[in-house]
Amino acid sequence: MASSDKEPKPSPMRDGEGAVPPGKKTTAGSAALDMGAQVVQTMKPIRHFQQHVCTFSLYAHDLSRQIEAHLFLSRLNEDLLQCAVYDSDLPSARLIGVEYMVSEGIFEGLPEEEKKLWHSHAYEIKSGMWVCPRVPEALSKPELKGLSKSYGKFWCTWQVDRGDRLPLGAPALMVAPQGVPRGRVRQELVRSRDDRYRVSSDELKQSRTEMEEPEWINPRSDYWKQHGKALALDVVEVDMKRGDPSFP
Repeated sequence: MASSDKEPKPSPMRDGEGAVPPGKKTTAGSAALDMGAQVVQTMKPIRHFQQHVCTFSLYAHDLSRQIEAHLFLSRLNEDLLQCAVYDSDLPSARLIGVEYMVSEGIFEGLPEEEKKLWHSHAYEIKSGMWVCPRVPEALSKPELKGLSKSYGKFWCTWQVDRGDRLPLGAPALMVAPQGVPRGRVRQELVRSRDDRYRVSSDELKQSRTEMEEPEWINPRSDYWKQHGKALALDVVEVDMKRGDPSFP
């Protein structure tokens, strides 16, 4: 089943239940285990996520479906970031996907077919869509200058905007906002986010006007924008590999 096959409607969901995931309430025993584990386990990979970004993403196969995305960034080095993507920054937030970000230099070394899965960040950052909640703009701006030349690949694994109460089906490729009519984020989404964090996307856009533009944005990225076609995953049945003679 391709990620673009389903209509964007609740599935599965029963009337009156909203988008609350199914399952029993956490027991005292489970809560105690979690608390005990925090004491003895280091959780080093999780603790390495040190930045929160709020932005917007669009489904590559249906640009009318737009979501607010909360990225929690972990820096592997200056050229590679890995991000856990949630639907909010609340304790009840759902993990809806993962995004990888690479520098311009690394992106240029990727295979040509691979580049089609990635999007550019220049417009998203310079337009004020990309916000670092509660972090002063003056502190964020030096890194934003570098990130505006970077590229990202975002797979959405839980389509909460569709009403899915569980992560269903194949991952969907997501794309970043762009400065063309079909790539712009709906104003009601932007206003809602801005009001919640007490920021102004318009003011951020003005403050980032002087930010240096990338010398060029590789045309193999932002595939939908360049070619008017979407990229979507398809789940198919295949024969299993039987390289191990002991395998039945």
